[in-house]
Order: sequence, then structure tokens, then C-alpha cells
Amino acid sequence: MTYDAVPLIPRDVLFGNPDRISPTLSPDGTRIGYVAPEDGVLNVWVGPADDPSAARPVTHDRGRGIRMFMFCHDDRTLVYLQDTDGDEDWRMYALDLRTGEAALVTPQTGVTAGILEHNHWHPTTMLVALNADNPALHDIYRLDLETRELTKVETNPGYAGWLVDSDLRVRGGVAMTEDGGAVIYRRGDDGTDHTWFDIGADDVATTDVVGFSRDGSAAYVLSSVDVNAARLLRVDLATGSETVLAADPSYDVAGVAMHPETLEPQAVTFVKERKEWVYLDESFGAEIDELRSRLHGEIGLSRTVRDDRTWMVHDMLSDGPVRFYRFDRDSRTLTYLFSHRPELEEYELAPMEPFSFTARDGLTVHGYLTFPREADRSALPAVLNVHGGPWARDTWGYNPEAQWFANRGYVCVQVNFRGSTGYGKAFGNAGNKQWGRTMHTDLLDAVDHLVALGHVDRDRVGIYGGSYGGYAALAGAAFTPDVFRCGVDLVGPSNLLTLLASVPEYWKPQIAFMHSRVGNPDTEADMLWERSPLSQVDQIRIPLLVAQGKNDPRVKVAEAEQIVAALADKGLDHEYLLFEDEGHGLAKPENRERFYAAAESFLAEHLGGRVQ
Repeated sequence: MTYDAVPLIPRDVLFGNPDRISPTLSPDGTRIGYVAPEDGVLNVWVGPADDPSAARPVTHDRGRGIRMFMFCHDDRTLVYLQDTDGDEDWRMYALDLRTGEAALVTPQTGVTAGILEHNHWHPTTMLVALNADNPALHDIYRLDLETRELTKVETNPGYAGWLVDSDLRVRGGVAMTEDGGAVIYRRGDDGTDHTWFDIGADDVATTDVVGFSRDGSAAYVLSSVDVNAARLLRVDLATGSETVLAADPSYDVAGVAMHPETLEPQAVTFVKERKEWVYLDESFGAEIDELRSRLHGEIGLSRTVRDDRTWMVHDMLSDGPVRFYRFDRDSRTLTYLFSHRPELEEYELAPMEPFSFTARDGLTVHGYLTFPREADRSALPAVLNVHGGPWARDTWGYNPEAQWFANRGYVCVQVNFRGSTGYGKAFGNAGNKQWGRTMHTDLLDAVDHLVALGHVDRDRVGIYGGSYGGYAALAGAAFTPDVFRCGVDLVGPSNLLTLLASVPEYWKPQIAFMHSRVGNPDTEADMLWERSPLSQVDQIRIPLLVAQGKNDPRVKVAEAEQIVAALADKGLDHEYLLFEDEGHGLAKPENRERFYAAAESFLAEHLGGRVQ
């Protein structure tokens, strides 16, 4: 087969609603819940654990859908979160699984709710974070699942985050400092909070309290203090002594698996080119290794059943749908349930391949390539697909955009540029105040590397991304227009000054972190303006596609409108898509189809790929 004969994967298979995602088992093990479409809108479905096909929808949203839910330990309640048209003002509902009736338990407007703690030791109680009294600060409320009554139990003194334990006790909080560092406070026996850890700005992104042991005697902390990468520590709360449980010199601990009864760590994961497991409990490790030997990709666990005898397992491949299984630990039976998108099985997908290169200043940078199937890897058009965050990273696994680009004939290039997470604090901090500078030149160096290898045609490279990735696309057009043939920006900021001036109120306790990582408008306004694509709009010579959600609370609609107006004033080639009922990203399948159809035609016009 030649490349041209590879069947086109329809956009609705890649970007339409999944068949079923986010499956979870109820704490008593009798029910399964998952998110699936009802009349084209994602809703929560619940059915017998041993017969997922018998599930029926228990929510009936007709807007952007519902994606976040959990079963409660009273064995009759399901809670879910929902916003309005992407505004991220999350409201919490409690649904009675016996009657099907749902109650809005956080009815305030302009307020965002979050679940702090709920467990089987306190089955009828949940701690909820709510910024009802002060938009910038989340207080703690106790939700009685039997009466649906919400009672305020703790007023926030200025914390960006709370520490609570499995007995629903407040154990302290985390407050940011003016220099972008943090102080972790611990509650003493006298009921007052005292400084526990001072964290410098260099360590704040790689240091955090994971939780407390069930008996309350120890805390588990991720910390990069005095080392490069976040390691897992056990801290004895009586003596303050620290024990290192897991560490790597270059990679941060990415995940911690806790024993559901003792809450002691049983394993950690490091995300390197692929996920790597390190076992702290040998018997637990033996079970994970058994599952890994029986499955094919990266595995993940959900341990929501109270007796911990049944696990939900997912198997993530880069060239196939995510597959979900139920694992009976007593019988060792692994039962396939479903995949997130069965239609993908009908197509030959492209595997994702790790790569690395040396940036111009000697820093090693990692990323992933997805090549078109059956294509000669020589002088191919490419799309540099820049991740958002930017304090995040790309990982190996199924990625619908990577499959889309490869299927249309482009090399999909994903770069974990400096500032990306997981690679230790030196790599992360190398991105401080480097928007539009070395964070951007890492992307350019990736292009140079692939051109030098002969894989990519230098004259046919597009830059594409959402959020920070959208900024990177605009930066590519404004700062280095000779490198790229075209750019696609989805919900990306064009003006760093207006971005920082308009963050949501509940981000403001963390604004010092933003200032230390991006820049401080009070003292570095000139630098921030210089790094803003809007300031260099005269340099733009390549066509741009700009897309924006009108209700985006993070990157306000003005970010798109400023750059679009400037492009129009200067007669520069551009397209603009405004989505009236979306926020920071596209949730509705009809909106995703509109965006991806436009982007596909735009890229084909300028890079020469295939079009459905």
C-alpha cells in the first residue's frame, strides 16, 4: 500500500463524541458509571457492573454535556459538576440513584465548586470548596449527602489550596508568596496554622503534599528541595524526619498509587519517553506486572470499589482506542468491557514515536513524532502541534490530533519545550519568562533537527496549538514568519499584558506564580509587550486561522479580537471562528466539526495535505 491509498479517517470518528469514556465502579461494586452521548450530548450513564450494555442515562443535559462525576459511599448518591457554555463556574448536583432526582447543591451564580474529600470512612459527608463569599478564595463547606445541606466549616485565610485528611479534618493550607514561592502551613493542636515548609520559587512547581497516612502520623510529600526532580518523601509528623521512598535524578514522580485502607504508597510512576513504574509494595507490583503482561500499552488503574478486590483498568495505545477492563483480583479474571471509540478499530492508525534533540544552548529536549502510514519519511510536510499549559507536557498514547495530522499526510511534531513539566525543576525553570524566547526557539530547533534528518520539508511546516499552543502559533507568525507556512491558533493569548490583567478571580491567589513564570506587568510591562504577538503584528506574513470560545474565562475573547482586528486593519490573510457557546476549548461535537473542517481545509491549502 502507498500513502495515497491509506483510507481517510473521518473527522467525526476522530473528533466526534466518544462512545464511552471515564468508566468507574461504584464503591459497593454493584454499578458501573461512564460518560456517553444521549441524543448527541455527553451525559452520565449508570448500569449493572457486570453488564455495562444495560446502562441508561441518569443525566439529560442538552448543552455542552457532563464529563465530571463520582459515585458516593452512601451507595445511593452520584454527584456531578456542570458549567454554563464553558464559563467554568462549576455547579455541583447530587443525584439520587434510586429515584433519579437531582438537586443543585451549590446554587450560587458566578461561583465554582470542587470536591475536596469524600471517602468510605465518612460515607454521608463530603467536603466541598466554594468561592461563594470571596471570588478569589475557596472556603470549605460540609455537604450532608442525606439532607443535601451545605454548611460552611472553614473560612479561607488566603490559601491557594487546602490540606485535608481522610477524617475530613483540615490539616493546613498552601499560600503563595510574592516572589512566586509558597508556604505550606500545618494546623497545630491549638487549632492554629503554623509554617511547615517554605518553598522557594524554583521548587514551587515540583513540590506538593500528596496526602496523609490513615493513622495521621505521616504525610507524603513530593519535593524537589535540594535535588533536581520531585521525589516522594514520607514525613514523620511527630519528629519531622524525612524518608525518601522514590526518586529519579531527571524525572519528577508523576503519580502515586496509595493503599486504599492505610493510604500508604504502593507504587509511583515516572513519565519518561513512556510510563515507568517503581514498586514500593512487591505484591502490588506483581499484580501490575501481571496486568502489563496481559495488555499491550500503558495501563492505568481506578480503585473505587471499597474492598479493593475489583479494579477498573484501562489500556492506552498510541495507535488504537483506549480499552477498558474489569479485573477480579481473586479469580485473576480480566474482562474486556469496551473501548472509547470502537470505530477506530476499522482504520490503520499511526504509532507515536519518541524523539529527542539538542537545543541551540545544549539543553536536551524530548518529544514525539507521528508519521503518515506508508509514506516515505523524506521531505514531508509537517505540523508542529504545540501543547497548552504551558506547565504541562505531551505523553505517549492515543492522540486524535496526532492521528488526524498523520492521516492527512503531515508529520505531527510534538515538543516538550523547556518549561514543560515532568523533567525536573532545572528543565521547568529554564522556561521562566521565556515565552516567545527560548521556549519558542526550542520549537524552531525541533524543526531544524527534523529537516536535517531529511524527514521534513522546510518550506511546508505549519504551527498549530491551543491555549499556550495558540500563543506559540501566533508567536511563530509574528516573531519567526520565515519558519512557518501557516498557523492555527485556538484560544491562545495575543497580548500577555491583557492576559495577566484578566485572569479569573479564583486564580489570583496564584498570580505571583504567573508573574514569576511569565512576567510581572507592574515591573516588566515592556518585556511582556515585546513578547506579545500583537506587538509584532507588522511582521506577520503567513496566513492565520484564529478560533475562540466567547465564554473563555482563562483567555478572554479580547485576546482573539485584538489580533484579528490588527490582522484585518493590515490586510493580512486570516480566518476567524468565534464560538458563542464555548469556553477554553470546544466541547460540542458540532463546534469541533466546524473547527476541524476549517483547519483541515486551511492546512491543505497551505501545506498540501489531504482533505475529507
